[in-house]
Order: sequence, then C-alpha cells, then structure tokens
Amino acid sequence: MTESREPELPFDGVGEPADFTGPRDQVGFADLKPTGGSGVPGPDPDEPDDQDPDEANRMGLLDHLDELRTVLIHSSIAGLAATVLCWFWSADLLSLLIRPIESEGIYFTAPNEAFLTRLKLSGAVGLFVVAPFIFFKIYSFVLPGLYRQERKVVTPLLVATTLLFYLGVSFGFLVVIPQVVTFLLSFGTDTLSPLIGVGPYFGFVSRLCLAFGLVFELPLLVLFLSVIGVVNPRTLLRTWRYAVVGIAALSAVLTPPDVISQVMMAGPVLLLYMGSVLVSIVVTRKKRQARDREQARSDD
Repeated sequence: MTESREPELPFDGVGEPADFTGPRDQVGFADLKPTGGSGVPGPDPDEPDDQDPDEANRMGLLDHLDELRTVLIHSSIAGLAATVLCWFWSADLLSLLIRPIESEGIYFTAPNEAFLTRLKLSGAVGLFVVAPFIFFKIYSFVLPGLYRQERKVVTPLLVATTLLFYLGVSFGFLVVIPQVVTFLLSFGTDTLSPLIGVGPYFGFVSRLCLAFGLVFELPLLVLFLSVIGVVNPRTLLRTWRYAVVGIAALSAVLTPPDVISQVMMAGPVLLLYMGSVLVSIVVTRKKRQARDREQARSDD
C-alpha cells in the first residue's frame, strides 16, 4: 500500500512565502509577475507607462479655489491702482471725452455729477489700461488645465480677442463718436439749442464704445464655431445675404437710432465677418487635409 503524500506548497508553516525555485511554467505560476523584496509585484517592463507625469502635481479643489482667490485679488488691486492713477489725469481725460461737443458746451445738473463722472471715467480708463494684465492672470489660471494642442489654439485666440476689442473701442471713440455727435447735433435749430449733461454724455459714449468692442469679436466667434465644426464656413459664405441682414439688425440695436452710427458699425463688422469666413475656409481645409493624411498613414 502506497503512502499518500501531501503536495508541497511554496509556503512555510507560518504563512510566509518560502523560497520557490521550481520552474515558473507550472500550472498556477505562469501568470505570476516578478516580485520585489517585499513580495509586492513589481512593474512589468513590457507594459506601457500610462501614468501622467503631472499626476503628482495635480491640485485639489481647495488649491484651485486658493489660486482663483489670488487671481481675483491681483486683478482687483491692479484695477484699483489704475483707477487711482487715472484720477490724477481725470480732468484731461474729461477734456478729451467732451472734445466732439466742446463748441456746444457741456453742463452738470447735480452737485455731485461732475465728481461721479470723473470717478466713472477714471475707473473705465483704468480697466481699459489693465485689461491685458487681467486677461493674462485669468489665462495663467486656466493654462495648467489645458492640453498642449488646446494651448496652441487658446493662446492666439486670447491675443486676437484682446486686439480686436481694443480695435473696436478705439474705432468707436476716434471715428464713430465725432461723426455721430455732429450728425445728431445738426438737427438743432435757432430756437432749439442743445443742453447736454456730462453724465448722460459719458453714458452715451461708454455704451457706444463698449458695443463696438464687443461687435468686433464677431469674426473670432465665427472662426471658432467653424473650427470646432458647429457651422460650415462655405454655408456661411453662400448665405451672406442673411448675414448682412443680421449684422444690420444688430447694429440697429446696439447703436443710437441714427443712420450714421448704424452704417459705421455694420460696414466694418461685415468686412470682418467676410474675412473670418474666408480664414475659416482655409483653416478647415488644412485641418481636413491633415486628417486625411493621418487616416491614409494609418491605413498603410
């Protein structure tokens, strides 16, 4: 009668793994990975390393909130400092503001109206001056969360947005405001003289300049929607008549009810729109060609 023997296991009596020097191709050991000194399976050199190198540097929610608080504080300090500095030149800025109607005269009808107008003017000019710094701080806050390809798109987009906004505000103040004011004041008669308050005049100029700054961003919106595939630039080019009507209606809403300001807004915006559509056609064509080349390379 043969005595039965229990199979030898690679463990000792205490439960710790014992040294096992048998062949690794036996049943139960073919899929084992090499272990370190502590018995924990080590990394497989054949497996790809999918770990993000910035995984350890990722910030938590509280860190993001703290960073956002820092951005808001720095932006507020910059805006406040620019407002204080512009206050010392508020008289010169006000003279520049009322230059189109200087011959007609301008008045203030409340004891604090002149002070409040100069304060608002200082704040508006101060924000206009430090706007690039504020945009840079916001971009620095968003930048770590963007991929490399996204950064290549967002960076020139931010620069173009800032330049177009400044271009629109400058065009509205230097070109449109003098023409519009002269046209509107021409409706006065010998018995109907203008009596313009400095507060309403500042509101009129600031709203018109802001409207031009925002409308000049329309080409970037068209380009962005075309690149991400929401709209087809060739379709926009074929339906240019509808674009003319839409731009004319938008100009009528954002400008005073006079033909001069509406035409002076609709004309440049229409040119920028058509230019953005042409640029979108070129960009989408290059993007499609690059995608086709990549697909052909993958098929080979």
